[in-house]
Amino acid sequence: MQELKMNILKKLGMPLVGVLTAAISITLVLCGNPGNMGFCIACFLRDTAGAVGLHRAAPVQYVRPEIIGIIFGSFIVSLVKKEFQPKGGSAPLTRFVLGFALMIGALIFLGCPLRMALRIAGGDLNAVVGLFGFVAGILIGIFFLNKGYSLKRSYDVSKTDALMTPISALILFGILIIVPSVLFFSEEGPGSMHAPLIISLIAGLVMGGVGFISRLCFVGGIRDSILFKSFSMLSAFIALIVAGIIGNLIFGKFNLGFEGQPIAHTDGLWNFLGMTLVGLCSVLLSGCPIKQLILAGSGNSDSAVTVLGMFAGAAFAHNFSMASSAAGVIGNGKIGFAVASIVVIFIAVYNTFVKSRVDKESYGIIKNQPVAENETVTVNEVIQTNDVILEYEAIPENE
Repeated sequence: MQELKMNILKKLGMPLVGVLTAAISITLVLCGNPGNMGFCIACFLRDTAGAVGLHRAAPVQYVRPEIIGIIFGSFIVSLVKKEFQPKGGSAPLTRFVLGFALMIGALIFLGCPLRMALRIAGGDLNAVVGLFGFVAGILIGIFFLNKGYSLKRSYDVSKTDALMTPISALILFGILIIVPSVLFFSEEGPGSMHAPLIISLIAGLVMGGVGFISRLCFVGGIRDSILFKSFSMLSAFIALIVAGIIGNLIFGKFNLGFEGQPIAHTDGLWNFLGMTLVGLCSVLLSGCPIKQLILAGSGNSDSAVTVLGMFAGAAFAHNFSMASSAAGVIGNGKIGFAVASIVVIFIAVYNTFVKSRVDKESYGIIKNQPVAENETVTVNEVIQTNDVILEYEAIPENE
């Protein structure tokens, strides 16, 4: 009976997380955030990168308190639940590059998976095109997973390493409050549009805490429904869109169509391709941008490196005029996409067909199964690859 109750709570819990995410996002828009951008991890990291001077695109410079709140929300809840686990060492440089490439794709589309869902909920049909691309990218990633893709397991690291992310967030927040004059602030454009600081911070804290407890991940919902026939996470994604549509209709923010959408362009091909790259990178990283941010706050230094990669990718995209605008995608963006895609495919192929072949010469695969992010495993029993683990049994030398 207890197990039945837990299953019912789990099935109801994820849709509620989706509804809560939609409610918070709409509230932030009503309080000043750009349209269909209550939350967007890619956009918020881009704005923050501009605020600290990593790029000079004047319309997108503002330290987004939501980012700081998400990090601290997950940090606090992980401490309370005694699940703050310093982990790292799983191909950090590769993760940095994947995070960098993910941001290139996101800034071509103009949004992360979370904003894609919020754009759909606002009636933006360009985001529906992006959703098809996102699914296509996930399917490509699943192909590599099924063939043995792995960045290998993470290891215990020092608490100092694990605390660097929340400490950095605290320092940035201190600068924002105490000496904001050293930062850059947009006077027009998306960066100038934001909810009051305290509201944004609280929203981030709630999302970080709830996201950590629920293991929220928008790529995980689609991936798990295909790989494991598990639809729990997908229900949060669907509930977010449905609740968002209802909320936007109530507040007069729903605008169905392709044209006239806030911070969006109508180039269908590049909306599709941009989100294809985001979907593929997210699968290879085993988590979408918001999940990476949440894990970084709860002690995972690999996710922290991924966030740094996204941060650097945002700065690079704007410094070299690769980011899209309402007018569409420009030449540099197309070149950046091509280069990023080649690098990502190389990473996928190498870590699937080259590295895995070496591993399989020493170990024989027994089975695949989903696990929690921070599950502890033994080296010779299990090699962890983010949310999915491959169990191995040593093969005697004489076989």
